[in-house]
Amino acid sequence: MKVFVIGFGQAGGKVADLFLKFDREMRMNCVVRVLAINTAKPDLMGLEHIPIEDRLLIGEAITKGHGIGADNELGAKITSEEIHTIQSAIDRKGTHLIDAFLIIAGLGGGTGSGGAPVLARRLKMLYDEPVYGLGILPARDEGGLYALNAARSLKTFVKEVDNLLLFDNDAWKRSGESVVEAHKYMNIEIVRRLSILFGAGESDVVGEMVVDAAEVINTLRGGGISVIGYAAEEIEENSGTSSGGGIFKKVFGGKKKTSIDTMDGVTRIMSLTKRAIVGRLTIPCDVTTAERALIIVAGPPEYISRKGVESARKRVEELIRGTEVRGGDFPIPKSKHVAALTLFSNVSDIPRVRELQEMAVEAQEKLREITEEKEREYKELLESREEIKPLF
Repeated sequence: MKVFVIGFGQAGGKVADLFLKFDREMRMNCVVRVLAINTAKPDLMGLEHIPIEDRLLIGEAITKGHGIGADNELGAKITSEEIHTIQSAIDRKGTHLIDAFLIIAGLGGGTGSGGAPVLARRLKMLYDEPVYGLGILPARDEGGLYALNAARSLKTFVKEVDNLLLFDNDAWKRSGESVVEAHKYMNIEIVRRLSILFGAGESDVVGEMVVDAAEVINTLRGGGISVIGYAAEEIEENSGTSSGGGIFKKVFGGKKKTSIDTMDGVTRIMSLTKRAIVGRLTIPCDVTTAERALIIVAGPPEYISRKGVESARKRVEELIRGTEVRGGDFPIPKSKHVAALTLFSNVSDIPRVRELQEMAVEAQEKLREITEEKEREYKELLESREEIKPLF
């Protein structure tokens, strides 16, 4: 599936930058257009792989290129005022080759949180291609303001896109890591899933059960929030072939070498699919409430069983509330991993989303109380000044 990737804000730009790197190094050819948008010039200059001409600074007259902090209302305002500038940048890149747009943004900050929904609305108005969002939720310890921003942005973003993929930073935090290390690790996990989901139909090797753009589009149609599961195993080597390290290992990850070669194809794929379902989803949820699902099995063609893919598809079909479950393979001859990706579309039971909404309500209440207190103090100050009589 060929996508126009737009990284909005700091978090969105970094994920888009890494996605482009993996796409080029693995020759997946799914990222055909890319654009990074930000109100902070240093964030744009810190990107490593998106060309300079594809980095767009907005709001410079207001922010002087220093960003807007966590003010997502200002982010939405700046994006609305500069929407024609953004549209011109997209038009210069061209959209005739794409199957869909993907807007990536952190929902707790200011620029991406406020601007991504505004851009999504514009793209849906002008193009026939679907517009998808990837929203990155802040961790719990980032505070009430970021929770409030995320709740506001999420409510709007999910209405403006054709489907919203969610990734919860809080669910992926590892103890003992610095902020930089944590974000680097989580960005890799995001890109690992995006690369397989959108790259499956673009492989030079044709699979037995091809997952093309139409399969992804039909799974994501109807709107709502979607979640991705993933599991991988490294193949035990029995010959002197290449170790398959480097970029393939970075994308697929997986556990230490196991006796995967001794498994039959059906058992292997069923085991990986089960782990992808019950393991670490991009955001914890009840996958049985999903309306649609898609299964992609990636790896060397000789390790992918058509019967295994069909069995996994039937298992997921029995699991979710909907009846539409698609499945296929993603042959990658040089890989030394077998991976299973599960996409659950329009999931209705996501506890973290409810929690964010509750946190946002609490944050709004605190802000209201603080505002009222300040107003009372100001009124009392004015009244006390009126009571003071001049000496002369």
